[in-house]
Parts: sequence; structure tokens; C-alpha cells
Amino acid sequence: MDNRERFIELLRGTGREGIEETIKVIEELGFFEAPASSRFHLNQPGGLADHSLNVCKVAMGVRDMMIQMAPSLAERLPVESVVIASLLHDTCKADIYKPAIKKQKNKLGIWVPVQGYDVEYSNFPLGHGEKSVIVLLRAGLKLTDDEIMAIRWHMHAWDLPFQSPDIKGNFQAAKAACPLLSLIQAADGLASHLLERG
Repeated sequence: MDNRERFIELLRGTGREGIEETIKVIEELGFFEAPASSRFHLNQPGGLADHSLNVCKVAMGVRDMMIQMAPSLAERLPVESVVIASLLHDTCKADIYKPAIKKQKNKLGIWVPVQGYDVEYSNFPLGHGEKSVIVLLRAGLKLTDDEIMAIRWHMHAWDLPFQSPDIKGNFQAAKAACPLLSLIQAADGLASHLLERG
């Protein structure tokens, strides 16, 4: 089974209302062909699906460990919510990367042309998490409040220095109210920085 099939199987396994239309929409956006980044982790065709599956795998492992330590978290971290938030947290990236030739130093320190990506936000220029949530809701996916918060704020730890006090306050309130947010943030960081670099 390839990554596209595994990804779709996991989404369908949630039985969530709107999942078939969501799969159709992300396919039309180019989700399964897109890279995960322009020049960092998994910047290759299909990298976005690979990254999303890695985040899901890490999130499920961390969820299981946390429930062993704090069993009450089981009801706050339902499996279907972890699957949906982890697989779809970067939906916003499906249509922003355009192939481009970049320059990179090789092992000898010589600049050589390499295939890379430029980032083009003009299709739907919203914030990272906001765009993902809106695309999913427009597709008809029935998201819980916790899933919305986890997807919306999953990048916010990196954005905090640039935000207003009101936005920082909203992020802190969401983090306090939503264990799924912390789980998705952690899994995203672990996947991108430990599994996918190199």
C-alpha cells in the first residue's frame, strides 16, 4: 500500500461526516504530489503526505504514552481526532509550492543547481492554520472544536514572537483548553526535526 492509499484509508477509518468530499478536495489541490516544505524537511514530490503520515504515527505513539501516565486523557484525545488533526494539519500547503531551480552548496562547497520550490500564497492568502481549517470546513468536513483548535494553532509556537497580545492570549487559552493542540504541535515538531531531516 502506498502512502496515498494509507492516508485515505486512515481518514476513511474515522467515519467522519464529510470525509469523502474532503479527500476529493485535497486531491484536487494536489495534496499527494506536494512537498512538505520548500527547502527543509521532505521537500520532494509526495513529501506532504509522507510528513502527515509521520505526524500521525508520532501523535498516536505519544498519545498512547500519555494515556499510560494520565488515563483521564483518553477521552480528551480520541483516536479519530488524532488521525484527523495530524493528517490534515498542513492542508494549507497543498497548493502553495511551485517547482523551481535553486542553488545549493555541494560537499565541495561549490554552488550547484538543484530542484527546489518557491512558495506562492496568492491562491488563498490566509494564515497557515487558518487556511487549513477553512479549506476543510468548506469541503464539508465535520470538525470538533478541539480539532479546529489543534489545526489552527499547531504552528503558533514558532509564530508567537510576531503576534499581538490578543493573539498570544487566544493561543494560550486554546492550549489550556485543548490537549489535542499540544499533542499535534509536539508530533509535528518531532516528525519534522527528528524523522525527516537529513
